[in-house]
Amino acid sequence: MNDCVKGIDYPGVSVVFVCHDGKGNYLFNKRSVNCRDEHGRWDCGAGGLDLGLSIEETLKKEIMEEYCTKVLDFEFIGYRDVFREHDGKKTHWLMMDFLVLVDREKVKIGEPHKMDEIGWFKIGNLPSPTHSQWPAYYNKYKEKLGWD
Repeated sequence: MNDCVKGIDYPGVSVVFVCHDGKGNYLFNKRSVNCRDEHGRWDCGAGGLDLGLSIEETLKKEIMEEYCTKVLDFEFIGYRDVFREHDGKKTHWLMMDFLVLVDREKVKIGEPHKMDEIGWFKIGNLPSPTHSQWPAYYNKYKEKLGWD
């Protein structure tokens, strides 16, 4: 049996998605105590790449799982290497970052054990505290996405 853990024993790959309604509103979720980390912080959404699924398939699967809605359109905006520490172990994740259009009326919490609540916000008026990786995401893409 292979006990290797992605992100710890080898770099993990994850899709990170900021969902929007096309009208300047962005979807965030408040992470529950059942999440691996970042409890009580507001996050956009993400999920690890599974063996056998493409990045696009993973993106669509994760958005359906987390927010119960289909992807209407998406844009790959870049990638980030994320080096962190979790439970005293160094981690390395390759984050594939996306901006995703969804139907606001169809969005709901798909993983109630992982999310305390969801909400739509303007980028300049996000709830606090945000996920520790949000500032890096925002700073990397703010000019490209017109958030500055």
